Formats: sequence, C-alpha cells, structure tokens
Amino acid sequence: MQWRNTAAGYGVVSIAAHWLIAGGVIGLFALGWWMVDLTYYDPWYRQAPSIHKAVGVLLFILLVGRLAWRWGNPRPRPLGRPLERRLARLVHGLFYLLLFAVMIAGYLISTADGSSIDVFGLFAVPATLSDLPNQEDIAGNIHRWLAWTVMGLTVVHASAAFKHHLIDRDRTLVRMLRPTSSHSATNEGDPS
Repeated sequence: MQWRNTAAGYGVVSIAAHWLIAGGVIGLFALGWWMVDLTYYDPWYRQAPSIHKAVGVLLFILLVGRLAWRWGNPRPRPLGRPLERRLARLVHGLFYLLLFAVMIAGYLISTADGSSIDVFGLFAVPATLSDLPNQEDIAGNIHRWLAWTVMGLTVVHASAAFKHHLIDRDRTLVRMLRPTSSHSATNEGDPS
C-alpha cells in the first residue's frame, strides 16, 4: 500500500484526507443550511449547532494536517495542458484560503459571546476574540457567503475532474480514487 505521494499519483494519506475534508465540508454546508431554519422549540435547535461547531473544529485540525502532509510529500506530476495546470494550482490555493477563512468566521460567530467551543466533550476551544460590535452578525454573513463560494468552487472542481476523466481520458480523477505506486509512474501519460 502506497502511503506517501509519488510523482505518478497520490498516496493513501492524501486520498483519505481529500475525501474526509470533501465529505466534511459538504456535510457541514448541508447541516448549516438546514439548521438556520430551526425554531426554538425544535429538538435539534441546540444540538445541530453544537455538532456543526465541533465537526468544524475537527475539520480545521484535519485541514492543517493535510496542508502539513502536502508540504512534506512530493507533489504528483500535474496532468493536462499548461493553462489547466495553472488553473488547478489556483483553485487548490483558493480552496485552502476559503476553507480557512470560512472556519475562522465560524469560530468568530461561535465565540462572539465569550463562550468556548466544546468538541464532543473531548476538549474545548477557548474564545480569544469576543464582544466586538456586531461580531456574531458580521462573522455570520461572511461565514455564509464564504460557504456558498466554497460550494461553487466545489462544483467547478468536481466538473473539472469529470472533464479530465470523461473527455481528456487522463488519470486526474483516478489518481484521487486509488493510490498510485511508484513503479507505475512509467505508465503515466502526460497529455500536455
């Protein structure tokens, strides 16, 4: 089993982190969209936001870990035309920037009143910045718009992966579905 990345493709750790983060982001978006319409008497009124916050903190930790793993591993050789490779780097950079920004905004919403964020009773993240004028409302608007932007970028990212798979017939999507061993690097075609 190939744990680390190679020039030919991604290892198990990168693939698992990619899909865990993707599932977490989409799940948090769906939960956030659903929970904003809950009423005070709904049984999920307090539980849904607590789950949203706790999973958001865990996702933040995973994202930091993924970024560290990315910096400490070889980056697979990009596929596609030069413009597509530049756009892929731009989109990946935007993903990291937007995900960190949406999580920081969520943190500022959750800690606006000085309360810490409880993470499933395992630990708590303390409030470091609170009681700013309209902090919860301003951070809430930013959080919502950033979340929608991330979802739009997710659609673009997934569409590009399917385009590579169905039209270009290269290994861009396949490399993120299963690890590529270093000995298969010689079979890796680069259509540029």
